[in-house]
Formats: sequence, C-alpha cells, structure tokens
Amino acid sequence: MFVSAVPFHPHQRSQGAAHVVMGPRGLADLAQRGSAKAMLPRVPVGPPEIVFLNTAGGLASGDRLSFAVTLRPGARALATTQTAERAYRAEGPAARAEVRLEVGENGWLDWLPQETILFDGARLDRDTAVDLAPGAGCLLVEMIVLGRLARGEQPRRLHLRDRRVVRQGGRTVHHDAMALDDAALPRLDGPALLNGARCLATLAVIAPHAPDLLGPARAALDQPGVTSAASAPPGRLVIRCLARDDWPLRRQVNRLLTMLRPDPLPRIWQV
Repeated sequence: MFVSAVPFHPHQRSQGAAHVVMGPRGLADLAQRGSAKAMLPRVPVGPPEIVFLNTAGGLASGDRLSFAVTLRPGARALATTQTAERAYRAEGPAARAEVRLEVGENGWLDWLPQETILFDGARLDRDTAVDLAPGAGCLLVEMIVLGRLARGEQPRRLHLRDRRVVRQGGRTVHHDAMALDDAALPRLDGPALLNGARCLATLAVIAPHAPDLLGPARAALDQPGVTSAASAPPGRLVIRCLARDDWPLRRQVNRLLTMLRPDPLPRIWQV
C-alpha cells in the first residue's frame, strides 16, 4: 500500500466580523476581527459614512463574513462597501454572509453596498436583517451581477439564497427573498424571470413618507438599457431594475439615489 509522505492541508477558510456603533455625535464603538474591516472616512457634507471591507478579496466555499451597524436614537449614517463583493466558485459548502442593521428611535440608515458579482459555480447564502425602532427609517440597495460581463461569462452553475427582512417594533414590515440554482439558470431568459438580463437591483425605502416618493421615482426610471418598475405598499417604496450590463444599471441606481436622498452619493463609489 502506498502512503503519501505529503501532508494534507485543508483549505483555509476566511472569517471576519465588523460592528460599528454610531451615536448622534459620531462613532461610539467599533469592533472588528478577521477579514472584516470598517473605515470611517471624513466627509465634508451629509451623514457620517461607514465603509466595510472584506480583506480576503471575495467569498469562497465555507467563508463567513458579517457586517453590522447599530445607530443609537437620533443618529444618521450611510454604510457601504469599499468595492464589489465577489462570490467565487465553491466546490464545498456555501459561503455565508450576514448583515445586521439596527436603527434607534428617530434614526436613519442608508445601506448602499456596491454590487455582488457571482462567478460561475458560486455558492452564497446571505441574510440581511434590519431592526427599526419607532420613528426610524432606512433606505436599502442591493445589486447583483451574474458573471464577469467584461469576459462574456455566463454562469452555468450557481447557488444563491439571498434574504432581506426589515422589522419595526418586532413586526415584519418588509421581506424580500431571492433564490437561484442550477435548475433555474436555463430559464432565466424567460419573460417571467430576468428576460435576458444579467444584472439586477432592488431599492427599498422603509418610512411613513415612502409612498409619496412613488411618482418622482417612476419619473426617474428613464435609463436606456434598463427595465424598471416601482410600487408603493403602505410604508414602503420598492423599485426593481434589470439590465444586460452593469454600467447602465449603476447609472439608473445612481439617478434614483440622487432623487431619493438629499445627500451626495458615497465618496467611495466610482460614479
């Protein structure tokens, strides 16, 4: 019997967690470990900005990543990511990403991460949970790109479980979930699904005044190459956008954000 003398080394898995606590006067606490980091750049105007970073460079099989923001009563902030998140091919268990956002009474949070790029064979489970106190509100953005478009890549294998839940006073006020797998990919070009799109974005405003934004939002859905729709259930505004290319999608999202919020776009974004 042949026994290899070469030692076996299991693949190293990335793990990281970063948690930022903000008060009305700025940073109150910061904890970070592993591959997750948080930066607070100085901004000349607008609310404080929190920039999260995954130093591992992306998510592979078995990785664990957690970002969290807590805003104390009356605090406002914008949280984003330094660059697009990348989910790479995974032969083992799915990578897991968690986002935990807590907004105190009369506070406001803009959660504006850059896009998530899903490589062929990616496996990603992501859960975003938002807890709003009475009088608090938020603006949430999520952008997903299927494959490296510049290389003409079209994923043939994929696993995605992406869920966003917003609760206010313990009651669920917004629940948005998306699932993709190998069996669904051949059918994405159908009119009931992505209709040939490879990039998608969802924007949601959770606040009493959100339905009042429906008219201006629909008027702003004019970017060529992007198919969009907006609806306004009680206490919410939800906008969905589809595109074949990420550049017109980003332009449409930027236009919507400029209309929906009075402050500048995140300085870290390439606009």
